[in-house]
Amino acid sequence: MKRILIQLDTDPQPSTFDRVVAVDSDVDELFSYGGITIENAEPLVHGAMFTRGPKDLKSTAIFVGGSDVSAGESVLAQVQKTFFGPVRVSVMMDSNGSNTTAAAAVLCAQRHLDPAGCEAMVLGGTGPVGLRAAQILAGLGANVRLASRSVERAEQACATIRAQVEDAQLKPVATGNDAEIMAACSGAGLIIAAGAAGVQFLSAEQRSSLEALKVAIDLNAVPPVGLEGVDMMDTGKEVDGVICYGAIGVGGLKMRIHKAAVRRLFESNAQVLDTAAIYEIGREIGQ
Repeated sequence: MKRILIQLDTDPQPSTFDRVVAVDSDVDELFSYGGITIENAEPLVHGAMFTRGPKDLKSTAIFVGGSDVSAGESVLAQVQKTFFGPVRVSVMMDSNGSNTTAAAAVLCAQRHLDPAGCEAMVLGGTGPVGLRAAQILAGLGANVRLASRSVERAEQACATIRAQVEDAQLKPVATGNDAEIMAACSGAGLIIAAGAAGVQFLSAEQRSSLEALKVAIDLNAVPPVGLEGVDMMDTGKEVDGVICYGAIGVGGLKMRIHKAAVRRLFESNAQVLDTAAIYEIGREIGQ
């Protein structure tokens, strides 16, 4: 029985990145559809559900992607709503690489520190990757400071995570100027910068002045990077006494997690690979 992956992309053209990874993950057949919305997803899902017998449904799976993470989440919800009883297939959502990147970033940090009780700062915490990194860290027992230029937006993001993670320790912080950023980062042992491309949060001088900082992870590969002095290629490199990872340094593990997750889809027909599930896959394959 051939393994078929159905790519539902919310962008007009399905992501070539996700298609290449699917092929490299040993998918036999890849059906790619762009412009997917909650209104047009159902017939495609029905096609996955009703063409194979119950024992063979594990050989069909759905991947939800695209650049708009909110749209991807809506499509994921619609896909799950369409299933009924045992008539379903496994589905993975990784719009904009948000889940796999967040999982990889946290796992890189775990090579050097225990998140439980750690003071962790997530800069750009209301973005798709930052929000998910904060969710994973909160689930591991970290004291998470979730940052945004607007404290109101940070509070909304914290509320979203609290609805998913019981007893999450979260603090919304504003980082609209240098003084706010430095105050928010003071005492943090881990900083993950997950802001928009080209946004610098900390200069090298500011970063080096943070005495409690042990691990710094910058997920932006577009100059200027979010944490000055952290090179995009850094993979556990010590810089000014701090262990640093850049976007490409994290990217290797991200790719391993992405491929492992796609392969995992075909182990049964009842899996939903979201943020928490994808992190667990990353943890299982090794940091």
